[in-house]
Amino acid sequence: MILIGGLAGFEAMNREIGAARLKPVVDEVFPFDRAKDALAKLESGRHFGKIVVRITDRP
Repeated sequence: MILIGGLAGFEAMNREIGAARLKPVVDEVFPFDRAKDALAKLESGRHFGKIVVRITDRP
């Protein structure tokens, strides 16, 4: 079982992240048609940061 905090704590955390202008570390961005490659990279553990699957053509 994984226990997490409540909604108030989540909202407070997000306010602080926004105020500090923190940005996530992104390892690689995959287009939607390469979602299987993204999952393979995630499963391999050879990434540092987030694996993103872009579902639109917008940057």
